[in-house]
Amino acid sequence: MDRVIKAARSSGSLNLSNRSLRYVPDEVYQSVNAVGEDEKWWEAVELQKLILAHNEIESLKEELRNLPLLTVLNVSHNKLSELPAAIGELTMLKSLDVSFNSILKLPEEIGSATSLVKIDCSNNQLKELPSSLGRCSDLSEFKASNNVIISLPEDLANCSKLMKLDVEGNKLAIVSEKLIGSWTMLTELNASKNLLNGIPENIGSLSRLIRLDLHQNKISTIPVSINGCCSLAEIHMGNNALSTLPSEMGGLSRLGTFDLQSNQLKEYPVEACKLRLSLLNLSNNSLSGLPPELGKMTTLRKLLLTGNPIRTLRSSLVSGPTPTLLKYLQSRLSQNEDAEATTTTKEDVIAMAARLSIASKELCMEGLGLSSVPSEVWESGEVIKVDLSRNSIQELPVELSSCVHLQTLILSRNKIKDWPGAILSSLPSLLCLKLDNNPLKQIPSDGFQAAPMLQILDLSGNAASLPEQPVFSNLPHLQELYLRRMQLREVPSDILSLQQLRILDLSQNSIQSIPVEFKNFTSLTELGLSDNDISTLPPELGMLEPSLQALRLDGNPLRSIRRTVLDRGTKAVLKYLKDKIVE
Repeated sequence: MDRVIKAARSSGSLNLSNRSLRYVPDEVYQSVNAVGEDEKWWEAVELQKLILAHNEIESLKEELRNLPLLTVLNVSHNKLSELPAAIGELTMLKSLDVSFNSILKLPEEIGSATSLVKIDCSNNQLKELPSSLGRCSDLSEFKASNNVIISLPEDLANCSKLMKLDVEGNKLAIVSEKLIGSWTMLTELNASKNLLNGIPENIGSLSRLIRLDLHQNKISTIPVSINGCCSLAEIHMGNNALSTLPSEMGGLSRLGTFDLQSNQLKEYPVEACKLRLSLLNLSNNSLSGLPPELGKMTTLRKLLLTGNPIRTLRSSLVSGPTPTLLKYLQSRLSQNEDAEATTTTKEDVIAMAARLSIASKELCMEGLGLSSVPSEVWESGEVIKVDLSRNSIQELPVELSSCVHLQTLILSRNKIKDWPGAILSSLPSLLCLKLDNNPLKQIPSDGFQAAPMLQILDLSGNAASLPEQPVFSNLPHLQELYLRRMQLREVPSDILSLQQLRILDLSQNSIQSIPVEFKNFTSLTELGLSDNDISTLPPELGMLEPSLQALRLDGNPLRSIRRTVLDRGTKAVLKYLKDKIVE
């Protein structure tokens, strides 16, 4: 023990976990000023990291204040019933883990530890949280699951940098609109297994929310403002009292997992058939039928319907493979449903789009069957967005080169064969380029240099487009990269240089392995790996757990992860992988 403590004097880090300690040795509380005579005081450093996890410690002394430079304190899995008031004097403390103890109350003084970024007080016996936590304005991750907390203090609204909140397994009856309105940075909200009877009406203000878990509550309605949560990838609303869904759910374009099991739904809204889901769980509801439009959800890999009184479908369809059911529903759709029910001419639409672009600075000519873009539509040189998707355009109009303010260019589903390097190089403000589903030939090796400021790039469905060694490093600002259906057999190595990536979609390829270096994608929030040939994942992927909110793995021959783990979603998979890392 003495040797370990002395070593900590030079490193500033002390790990005494798993030592069956019943108390903290007094030497641990001593500052540099109290080093022994046989030690070189001029070489000693103050303790910055203290790990005391998995012991039998029953109390911490007020002498904790003697460690003013402490940034990390972990006393999880002990027998603490309280924390000393001196915790508030640790003004440099950034991470505090007191989970899995028997703590009845957090001291009010904790709010004076204003540098705190991460707090884990889960699995204790807390009935309330101190309002002083609102002074911890840098708090980013707060976990208080599995306690007996009745309400959240309104002062937590001051924690506007909060990104991850986990209050699962408490006795919360409400989360106030004031709190929701203040937590606009939130990416994950887990308030499952509580007594919530509603969702705040202003939930739509959480535009960055990726994962929402409210299963096992008493919620009867979802507010229409939910469509404001435009980043949502997972919604878990099972075991509630929902009888209807708002049609606005159909606007959640990034939603991949939607769990609605064990509610009271009588129908699934047609509008929600627009979602590009991979998993839809409607089991144990009151559905008597399904809208035929559900057959349009071609991305759906798993549709669960057991436990519904469905009379309009054969039981073999309901319990059979999802693709078979979708095919049957498609057959029931009217063949003429997509026919234009309007007498408006194409010329009228083009003229209207040109006029609107002057005020809105957005030129939208989607799905007009154009083989070229009429020169008269370029009435405004100030446009910042051009959408020419779903046409038959082979060459880009030269007028585009004059749109020097253009930020977004959408060319999806056309007939473009050649990389438009010359035009791209004349668009200095271009941030978003979508070229998916074109017969694009190979991009020149220096092609990406034409648009160095890109933040979003979609090349999906262009199998032959990537050069042998694509230079993604020419796109240092890239935040979203979509490479679906590219016939990739391996992950292009240069992708690893994109340190700002938030979304990476490599689904529907033939990739067999994922590089260990993916652990360095510390900004990644979504990773799409569906429908590849991946049999194992590197455990290091689990290190992305704080930031990665959506990991899509369906359609892979994964053998290293049990199906029960996969079905529990992203959080469970990342924890499983993290636990596999050999220290």
